[in-house]
Amino acid sequence: MKIKKAEKTPKYFIKTFGCQANYADSERISGFYNSRGFKEVNTLKQADEIIINTCSIRQSAEDRVRGLITNIKSQKSSAKITLTGCMVGMAAHDPTGKALKKLIYWLPEVDEFLPLEEVGFSYPAIRKDLKHAWVPISNGCNNFCTFCVVPFTRGREVSRPFEEIISEVKSLTENGYNHITLIGQNVNSYGADLVKKNKLFQLPDGNKIKPIWVSHLGRLRIPTIFPQLLEQLSKNKKLTKISFLTSNPWDFSDELIKVIADNPAIDRYIHLPVQSGDDEILKKMNRWYTSTEYLNLVNKIRKNIPNVEIGTDIIVGFPGESKVAFNNTVKLCKKVGFSVGFVSEYSDREITAAHKAFGDNISSDEKNRRFHILDKLTNPKVFNSNAKN
Repeated sequence: MKIKKAEKTPKYFIKTFGCQANYADSERISGFYNSRGFKEVNTLKQADEIIINTCSIRQSAEDRVRGLITNIKSQKSSAKITLTGCMVGMAAHDPTGKALKKLIYWLPEVDEFLPLEEVGFSYPAIRKDLKHAWVPISNGCNNFCTFCVVPFTRGREVSRPFEEIISEVKSLTENGYNHITLIGQNVNSYGADLVKKNKLFQLPDGNKIKPIWVSHLGRLRIPTIFPQLLEQLSKNKKLTKISFLTSNPWDFSDELIKVIADNPAIDRYIHLPVQSGDDEILKKMNRWYTSTEYLNLVNKIRKNIPNVEIGTDIIVGFPGESKVAFNNTVKLCKKVGFSVGFVSEYSDREITAAHKAFGDNISSDEKNRRFHILDKLTNPKVFNSNAKN
């Protein structure tokens, strides 16, 4: 009688590039693979399948993906290479199929292209942190800033069901988690696609609420139920901290400010990307506010929420950013006094409106010079600490 050999458990390794949303996606990808009988390992060399979760915000991020794949193949690895994330998302959302053909041509070593939609939310996220959890509440973006590829890589904004988020957070706190971070490309527009026009929204407990209509440029822009989501989560007393990333300034309502102020468990750090302090550049970026409106919002937040800290994102070297325009950004940063700043050099992306309309006319040296000025200005804690050491 032959004894059947036990089948080998397939092993996988995930390499993640990009932002917090990508890391949250990788936790769901782990759940997806574990449900299929795979086991996660700690190194590339141990893996039978290598999953690369990609970012497309800047060309340098895509170049690092290409470099990693080249490195894997140079080691004569027999592991299957699976690509997912933003680079695959761009191909998946292109109805012409041209983006996928280009990706296959550019990365012939890749064995499988996995759209995140195939992973979905059906599998439990595998989290390595036992106290803090990333909780996605929406995916995609409707804003089409001229420099940004997110609407092309992740598609239009889709909100997760309200009750699904509440249920996931409840389960997390029952398992020892006390800090969550709500993740979305624009969290404070959450629910705009869930709310029916002029209708009340029903909460999981049966109560009905009136959506918050955000007023911008003299008109009602969108309905949102993000303030109510925060309020509901704040009722969970096992949560000691509720953070969220990222907010767009034009959707930051007075009601949201009040909910944060009234609930001490909600993080006093607010990430509020400004991108530029020059009105002409903001207009070219398709950012729907002026520098004055941004400063007024910051002042309102600080007036109503004691001890709040403001962080931001800024792009230097956007097409046409003159020395005067850059200095306007420097002035705004000095007025705000950011606690944290994520400064990046403009990266020309072919698919964006900025590429088609403006090109890329600021030199790399000048971008780099401006980067260092703003990096030091917007990250005072880091530079002051380094100076003391």
